[in-house]
Amino acid sequence: MLSNPSRRGFLAAAGTSLAGLANASESAPLRGKAEHCIMIWLGGGMSQVDTFDPKGRGDPRRRIAGSDYRAIRTAVAGVEVCEFLPRCAQIMDRMTAVRSVHHEVIDEHAAATLRVHTGRPTTGTLTYPSIGSIISQERRSLQPDVPAYVLIGYPNVARGPGFLGPRAGFVYLTDTNAGPAGFTRHEHVADARQVRREQFLQTLRRSGPTAAPIAQYDQALEDSLRLAGPHFRQAFGIHQEAPSLRERYGGEFGQRCLLSRRLVESGVRFIEVSHNLNFLNGTGWDTHNEGQLRQHLLIQELDQALAALILDLESRSLLDKTLIVVATEFGRPSAFDAGGGRGHQSRTFTMVLAGGGLRHRGAYGVTDDLCQRTLENPVSIPDFHATIYANLGIDPAKNLFGGPRPVPITDGGQPIRSLFA
Repeated sequence: MLSNPSRRGFLAAAGTSLAGLANASESAPLRGKAEHCIMIWLGGGMSQVDTFDPKGRGDPRRRIAGSDYRAIRTAVAGVEVCEFLPRCAQIMDRMTAVRSVHHEVIDEHAAATLRVHTGRPTTGTLTYPSIGSIISQERRSLQPDVPAYVLIGYPNVARGPGFLGPRAGFVYLTDTNAGPAGFTRHEHVADARQVRREQFLQTLRRSGPTAAPIAQYDQALEDSLRLAGPHFRQAFGIHQEAPSLRERYGGEFGQRCLLSRRLVESGVRFIEVSHNLNFLNGTGWDTHNEGQLRQHLLIQELDQALAALILDLESRSLLDKTLIVVATEFGRPSAFDAGGGRGHQSRTFTMVLAGGGLRHRGAYGVTDDLCQRTLENPVSIPDFHATIYANLGIDPAKNLFGGPRPVPITDGGQPIRSLFA
């Protein structure tokens, strides 16, 4: 006959069970609420100490390290941003500035851009897919006649599908009014010339060595005809928006962000918006030398467009469904160079998350007084990617196929668990 368990034994067993449940909860895959992602790309390297991680004031003329601008309070107690981000400051409760991002690429913009887009170092043997291509592969578009991945900017290998192949690639455009080119036959290609092209293709289709590339071409042709329909093209009619709304977004960069909202509404999963308007300060976000003198113009433009995008999505009940990412290849040191600008820094810098149904906290991660090292909650690039993927319902540890071996979606990345409700 079994004896009654003692009270101490019962409590011990209960404690063990509860600990096991807690451990299981901590290791369980996270799944967020987002259906779309808009990534705003600040090419050149946004200075975190002059934007979302302000420090004590410095002086470029006297070569005193520190922030170039005054810090202001935000909607989140204890979180400050620079004085040229007043609109974002008011809605910082919908955002999290991840202040402790890091990687080891310092002096090479292209390599750092590739690292932030793919989450992996440059290699000569394997071309890894970009974050946009992985989301395209895993989630596809919400509508059959729109692409999953749209790039508003200039294409390069960092944004590409890598070993996933062209079906995970992007549609790109540089003109927000005209939309993407290449979906219809060029006006100089007459009917007779088109017939000759088709006859030549039929010959190639019967040729063994060229059959596979031609099959990829045929798939691309089929996709282009599908995307040439009115549903996708209608998304580019930003002139249909109220003039007051277009004014709230601002100039060309703001109109790109407005277009990204329309693309979300059309069913596109991932949109990258490049902010590459170097003429504002002469250097863009790569603020060496005199580029620092007018950096505030870039920050003001980002502030206006980003805040307008967040509030516009919120007014349409789309903010919880749309993760906004503000990304850059690396940051800048708090010290000034001989020309009054800043160099490169990747050991700790800031990228921003907004919306997506996350539990936002204004800021995550703590850096020292000169932003030279991380004091709390370091976030690697794989961790940052894992947070994005988990928020879109993608397992960061899942394997991708298409190369010579299975490749995990992230290189051991772990999502920032505290941001998930």
